[in-house]
Amino acid sequence: MRPCCRAAASSPAVPDTAVTAGVSDLPRIEPARPGVTVIEAWLSEFPFPGFLDAVRERAAEFERTHPRYRIVIRGFSYEKLPAKVVRAAASGSAPAIASYYSGASQLARDTRTADGAPLFVSVEKAIGGRSEILGEPVVIDDVLAGVREYYTYDGDLASMPMTLSTMLLYANTTLLERAGVPRTPRSWDEVELACKAVAGLPDGPAHGIAWPVDGKFMQHALAQQGGLLTDASNGHAGRSLRVDLTSPELLAYVRWWQRLHQEGHYLHTGVMEDWAGTFGALAGQRVALRFSSSFDANYMVRAAQDAGFGLEVGPLPHNDTVPWAGNWIGGDSLWLADGLDEATRDGALAFMQYLSSPLNIARRHKASGSAPVTGASVALLEEEGWFDEHPHHRVPVEQLALRGGPPSAHGALAGGLHGIQMEMMAAMEDVLTQGAPAGERFARAEAEAQRILDEYNAWALGTGPLTPETLAVRI
Repeated sequence: MRPCCRAAASSPAVPDTAVTAGVSDLPRIEPARPGVTVIEAWLSEFPFPGFLDAVRERAAEFERTHPRYRIVIRGFSYEKLPAKVVRAAASGSAPAIASYYSGASQLARDTRTADGAPLFVSVEKAIGGRSEILGEPVVIDDVLAGVREYYTYDGDLASMPMTLSTMLLYANTTLLERAGVPRTPRSWDEVELACKAVAGLPDGPAHGIAWPVDGKFMQHALAQQGGLLTDASNGHAGRSLRVDLTSPELLAYVRWWQRLHQEGHYLHTGVMEDWAGTFGALAGQRVALRFSSSFDANYMVRAAQDAGFGLEVGPLPHNDTVPWAGNWIGGDSLWLADGLDEATRDGALAFMQYLSSPLNIARRHKASGSAPVTGASVALLEEEGWFDEHPHHRVPVEQLALRGGPPSAHGALAGGLHGIQMEMMAAMEDVLTQGAPAGERFARAEAEAQRILDEYNAWALGTGPLTPETLAVRI
């Protein structure tokens, strides 16, 4: 594939070696069999044991119900999968289904076939208003509102959300009760008050709260306040062309974070993206509060039980001065290749809907901690009493319902998002450890983030080369 093919004929030609390099390491597509339609599904692997085992079980079930189909599940590192799909599309061997982490959604939209056409088609367009496909009920209209809004581009649901996460608060209620804190904090002001109370304990921890220096927390703070990371309504009303790292919403969060650190309440482990370190801080009762992913709930609850302290999981505290607008949306979504023959297209769509049945979403939720993505799956879990027995798993659903802003509030659709996040994190590190003025430091980060976005867009529009950062993906 030549990137120039994706733009107007006047666009300059650019080398295609970066795209086509490494084609030899792509899997050999399983050939069709007489009377059997083969559907290749390339899915993200994450660093959890047996992450795709349940999906492979669902594929086997689907094949038994639909014996004319063979579902081939191939797992790849979530970091490397988008680049593999780009190369496969260039060589004409792209899968029918590919999963992308939420932050790589723009990359999915910009991936092209060898003739320059978009590789993927909107799932909603492909469904075409049908209520069932091959006997499998269509569930796209039941996707939770905030999640559906995030994955809706150009008026259609572009992909089928499969896994779902967001950011939550984890609180040591034993320490909070000893400190006289009446309830788990729900706002930034309440976090500060709780930290001050914990600091007053004669034998309490040295710090009140911890969370990793990670760009997703800054994105979530923006979403909660209705702030935007990029122009064009966070990329939902057109391509993101400008990055904004000096918005009032982002700087309000940065300065609040900095104040917590300066006053000795925030535990900075000295390592960026230190999920393990902050986990250990709460598990070891070296802090009373921790911000982390909803995927951490099972592990955090088990650690609290082992250590003998009470744990409450709650919504991520927000800026009390503005209404709650939205939430950062994490997880993987399934994208459908365009131009498939009817049998392959409908088989792929039916498999997506089967994976998203209430029962199968509930199974996935119980096995992995991924939040349920449809109303019917939430209702099923409620009816089974699952949330009553595991109240920490109800919290993500309740938090995702806290949405008063426009669809753009749920997070940015932008290329080069990994690199942009890294610039945000580096700036935050300097604010915390060197006392850098927040506005000045994030203005410098914005300039570098803009360069990353510009280089990505040049590649996507066919006017520039593929740089190492273009296909970089991180959770």
